[in-house]
Amino acid sequence: MAETFKTTKRVEFRDTDAAGIMHFSTYFTYMEEAEHELLRSLGTSVVVANEEHSLSWPRVAATAQYTGPVRFEDELEIEISISRLGTSSVTYQHAFSVAGKPVASGSITTVFCKITPSQAPTAQEIPAELRTQLESYLQHSTNE
Repeated sequence: MAETFKTTKRVEFRDTDAAGIMHFSTYFTYMEEAEHELLRSLGTSVVVANEEHSLSWPRVAATAQYTGPVRFEDELEIEISISRLGTSSVTYQHAFSVAGKPVASGSITTVFCKITPSQAPTAQEIPAELRTQLESYLQHSTNE
């Protein structure tokens, strides 16, 4: 059975709307932060740079579905798995809950790219070692 990466995040006041409910856009920030935590846990980062270029993971798609309100100071539990691992792309699935009750879900698709100044990002094959690490979070296998 595939692993899930788990993290928690306490909802800050700045992340709520006038009704005291977490603003919808905050889910995207929290999904990105959780992805960064997952990558750090694997010994890498969302950006690896040298003098000539950097390697990074630009987002190419993001979705969210909301099933319940989340309020200031709630502790969100965020679980991440991978629904698709392509040659150069990863689609992460995020499940949000408060005290075990599901409140939202979302996905982000990223593409591993070489970033060179004054040039468009170019997709790169995910390095074999990192790909092997990511495969442990893959829920079902599909390729590009």
